[in-house]
This record gives sequence, C-alpha cells and structure tokens, in this order.
Amino acid sequence: QVQLVESGGGWVQPGGSLRLSCAASGFSFSSYVMKWYRQAPGKERELVAAIGSTGGTTTYADSVKGRFTISRDNAKNTVYLQMNSLKPEDTAVYYCNAVLLWSDYPDPYSWGQGTQVTVSL
Repeated sequence: QVQLVESGGGWVQPGGSLRLSCAASGFSFSSYVMKWYRQAPGKERELVAAIGSTGGTTTYADSVKGRFTISRDNAKNTVYLQMNSLKPEDTAVYYCNAVLLWSDYPDPYSWGQGTQVTVSL
C-alpha cells in the first residue's frame, strides 16, 4: 500500500516561503506521477501541482503558477513543493498523492496526514 508522509508546513507571513516534502514508500516511486493537493477550511481539496515520473513535466494550478515549484528526487523517494510569495489564500492543509497515469484520480487510501500551511500576519 502506498504510504505518503507530508512535512515542512508551518506559519509564515505573507510574502514568505516554505518548502514542503512528501516522503513516499510502498510502491515504485520513480514510475509514478506525483501531485500536491491542498484543502482549505470549508473547501474542497484542490490540485496544486503535479510532476511526471522523471521530473521532466510539471503542471500547476493557475492560482500558484509562478510562485510554487514542484520537484522530485527519485533516489530519495521524495517529492517537494517550494512555495514562494505566499498569500493568505494559500492557507490550507497540503497533501501529496501518487498516480500511475496523469489522468488518474487520487488514491483515496494513500493520503497522508497532510501538513498545515498558515499564511497570516
């Protein structure tokens, strides 16, 4: 079973930066597309960014494009989300997920505990 552990969240002021990590185990990490999602209070979980199995292809939600960067280190079975120029609207619990195909829905059994990101004064 896929196991994903998110970390790196915290509280930052608007304009600050955070780097999230997602440590993966239980599957062939290098064969999977990795995605970051977030869920703000009272809102649905939304896709933030995705990265192909080799790291050569990335996609971003319009709301974070130009500010966030997704990357991966297949040797460490870890995917990262570098978040710069953070805004209060970025406040959410951030989760990662793994899929074999770009179009796959997230695996409902592989969500980790998430990591809280709070952006406020």
